Amino acid sequence: MTDIMTPIQRHRCMSHIRSRNTKPEIKVRQWLWRHGYRYRLCVKGVPGKPDIVMRKYRTAIFVNGCFWHGHGVQFTMHNSQFTIENSECCRIPQSNTDFWIRKIQSNQERDQQNYRILRENGWQVIVLWECQLKPKYLEQTMLRIEVQLHDYYLATFNPKDKSYIHVEEELPMAAEDMAEYNV
Repeated sequence: MTDIMTPIQRHRCMSHIRSRNTKPEIKVRQWLWRHGYRYRLCVKGVPGKPDIVMRKYRTAIFVNGCFWHGHGVQFTMHNSQFTIENSECCRIPQSNTDFWIRKIQSNQERDQQNYRILRENGWQVIVLWECQLKPKYLEQTMLRIEVQLHDYYLATFNPKDKSYIHVEEELPMAAEDMAEYNV
């Protein structure tokens, strides 16, 4: 299907798409807040400027749009031509395809670099996709995130020195043996 808008109209339409306070991001923030998790938004000092930063859990949460970050799209190069396998939630436009391929690939490469830097610095990275936040899947997705947060928190702040842990030994009995009473 070809584009029904003129290039000027399409440019104006695309220029109004914002990267902050998207509906999926707001859903995640509301769920986290209702369940007692506190966070900061778009912290500039953290690599990649994650959508949600939870310093207590040392976790960066990225809420990615399926189209903008190419969720599930496979690009293969064959004879200097790209072959595209679209996913269920992301389709590459058929007009100006080369531009979109380059755009989405550069987004993916930048994302991977940011995730790597965060992990190397001891951060947990959680990536949520727009399709995982539809009403049908929202609760299940967020409960998985909650489990990840708790697991990472326990693994990170679990004491390394466990010499204080008491190991039960066979101790001598302090009381008398069981006596039989005639009733």
